[in-house]
This record gives sequence, C-alpha cells and structure tokens, in this order.
Amino acid sequence: MEDFSYHSTSHNKPWMKMCMRLAAVYNILWGTWVVLFPMLFFELLGMEEPVHPMIWQGMGMVIGVYGIAYWWSSYDPMRHWPIIAVGMLGKIFGPIGFFVNYATGNVPFSFFYTLLTNDFMWWVPFGLILYTVHRKYKWRLRD
Repeated sequence: MEDFSYHSTSHNKPWMKMCMRLAAVYNILWGTWVVLFPMLFFELLGMEEPVHPMIWQGMGMVIGVYGIAYWWSSYDPMRHWPIIAVGMLGKIFGPIGFFVNYATGNVPFSFFYTLLTNDFMWWVPFGLILYTVHRKYKWRLRD
C-alpha cells in the first residue's frame, strides 16, 4: 500500500480551509433549519407537506453532521480528502435523485433551486481540492 505522507499541511492552501469552513457553516445552518422548522421549506416552495416530517428532519440531521465533518476536514483538507470525496458524491447523487423524481412527477421544479446552494456551488471547490490531492499524491484505485 502506498504511503500518502499524511503530513500534508504544507500543501493545503488557505482557500481550501476557507471553503471547507464555509461548507461546514452552511450545512450546519441548513440542517438546523430543517430539523427545527421542517414544514417551512415546503411552505416556501408551495409543496405538499410531508406526512412524516421526521424523515425530512432526519435529512437535516445528516446534512448537519456533514457540516461537522467538513469543519474537521478544514484543519487539513489534503489529509482529510475522503470526507470531501464523500461530500462530493452526495453533491452529485442529490441532483441525480432530483432529476429522476422530477421526471417522474414526484417533485415540482421549484425544488431545483435548493440544488444551487446545497450542491452545485460546491462542485468546483470540492473538485479542485480532490484534483489537488490526486495531483500531489497520485492516488488511484487499485485491486
């Protein structure tokens, strides 16, 4: 197994730390809002309120926990790239889930606007961090 030399703080850039801290604060605030006021989101979008808001609140809790992980990753984004990679996967699969549900008529298009701040705006900075890690450590999938 390759040694990735996890003493990588010299390769971290200030913008990486700032990005992960902004993502952390955003996710913690968004998650807290969803947990405390689960129906407000649906009211604002004019959507039918869920029968079981606990499921939506559970999503808010998960998003808030991502925020805590993003904060931890901000101390050394190059070392904690797996946290960023998992976050990036969520930011890719979330929009895919929206488009599938929109195509089948399960959600209105107005739900799309949440993707702008929850997912799309993080693609570039998360992608750049992961690209930097790849270039520095030349990690790749192996058998």
